[in-house]
Amino acid sequence: MLRKFRIALASVFLIGLTLLFIGIGHQWWGWMAKLQFLPSCLALNTAVIAGILLVTLLFGRIYCSFICPLGVFQDSVNWLSSRRKGKKMRFKFHKEYRAVRDLVLLLFLLALMFGVQWFIALIAPYSAYGRMIRTIVDPTSWTAVAVAGGTLAVIFCFAWFAGREWCADICPVGTVLSVLGRFSAFRPVIDEEKCVHCGLCGKKCKASCIDTFNRKIDYARCVDCFDCLDNCKAGAIKYEFAWKRRKGSKAVAEGRENDTPDAGRRAFLAGTAFLGLSTAARADGGFAEVLPKKVPQRVERLVPPGSGSIRDFYSRCTACGLCISACPNKVLRPSTDLEHLMQPQMGYDKGYCRPECTLCSKVCPAGAILPIEPEQKSVIKIGTAKVNLELCLAFNHEATCGNCELHCPTGAVRMIEKDGRRIPVVNSELCIGCGACENLCPARPLSAITVDGISTHRING
Repeated sequence: MLRKFRIALASVFLIGLTLLFIGIGHQWWGWMAKLQFLPSCLALNTAVIAGILLVTLLFGRIYCSFICPLGVFQDSVNWLSSRRKGKKMRFKFHKEYRAVRDLVLLLFLLALMFGVQWFIALIAPYSAYGRMIRTIVDPTSWTAVAVAGGTLAVIFCFAWFAGREWCADICPVGTVLSVLGRFSAFRPVIDEEKCVHCGLCGKKCKASCIDTFNRKIDYARCVDCFDCLDNCKAGAIKYEFAWKRRKGSKAVAEGRENDTPDAGRRAFLAGTAFLGLSTAARADGGFAEVLPKKVPQRVERLVPPGSGSIRDFYSRCTACGLCISACPNKVLRPSTDLEHLMQPQMGYDKGYCRPECTLCSKVCPAGAILPIEPEQKSVIKIGTAKVNLELCLAFNHEATCGNCELHCPTGAVRMIEKDGRRIPVVNSELCIGCGACENLCPARPLSAITVDGISTHRING
């Protein structure tokens, strides 16, 4: 019964989050993104963080099997692998690879400390899954395809051949949650009096955490999939309240004897460091060929309204790609430079940042883009337009263009007379950097008017 409940709820989360990354149903499924652990840490969403930690302490690492999309994806791959004709999945218990887990967590904490966001984006589970789905739906560049394809290949192979090994011994979020999972109140418990030593539970344990010889379970790696409950034909494994049991009893909550005070302290310190550094990291006629727009070299990057500053945006963003899937104007796309690999970058070659659109700010689960309303966005300055008269059609060809003036939503661009020609000038005090002028400029391949970002956003007026 518990296993069926887990499968049903996990399917809802996997489908909902997949639709989110495809760009469907943000108004229905957006809340699921807010429940992801690492984005919640970066957003300082204390209610969600506390909720996940409390649930883990009470019920074990159910987050990994119910809510995390990468975890549920691995379960799906493992299920497909187990259905291969003539093949039966067999797992074998092994002790945790503590050195590997500690090294990955240490590197992850250092990445948080020093702002190495590309490394965080590569191994953070929610971001990794979002990147894979976004690249399948919209393969924007060869770099994005290579990174997402490599991630998919690694995760798929782990799940196909080794079950939940990625979650049990590598995933940094899983490592942090194992701190509390090790001492959870409710857990699968082996009743030695009923156990017939068939070994079936261990052979089918995706986390390889059931030691059938000694009848013990490593609760730090157990992801509470409840498969063992259904697989045990003798009914020797029950999911029950285990705090009342004492060490040495026959139906003891196995694996507790390995939880020495030193191990517990190390796990606690690792989890505290993870949360602490996460908090610090907050700190668009005719038949003539039309050349595509090129993205200009900008003096400063552009980041979305609601992010506050370039530093705040990139220090909190986990590269999950949810804002990219939500952007209806194709302004956001994955970055290909190493410093901000796969994190969103803004470009106005396919569209511009419409003042009435605030979708990206409503879906960001990490607090990299804070929620804003259209009336707020219309006065937030994220950049300033500048004019290159050498490329301007009105100046060089005496054309009657004026697209930039016609479409500027704040009236910052005006056409004036100069030497008998009409040229655009920009009022920097009115310009908010939305990119309408750059996007709608007919000059090709580079627009005659482009936008440079500003490091810290400000309110106009």
